Amino acid sequence: MTPAQSDHAFKHMPDAEFEAVLSRAAAEGARHALREVGLESKDAAEDIRDLRSLLAGVRLARRTAVQTTVRIITTGILLALMAGIAIKLKLFGPTP
Repeated sequence: MTPAQSDHAFKHMPDAEFEAVLSRAAAEGARHALREVGLESKDAAEDIRDLRSLLAGVRLARRTAVQTTVRIITTGILLALMAGIAIKLKLFGPTP
């Protein structure tokens, strides 16, 4: 089964004209995509910078919370070990 032949010949356009049409279509597509997500205003770039800054702050807060949790757990384990050693060596006097 062969595809049907059309009577229309392909049109050729110069490379420069094709590049201009392609560039115009890409720019219009980008504008349309930004309009759909609500970023068509002049303040869109500042909004994106603010969102990135907020995201960086959240990541920093998360990393700090994890580091603090690890430090608290480590300190608790070391204190328990020291208390156990002190009790084993009877540093607090005789037990009743």
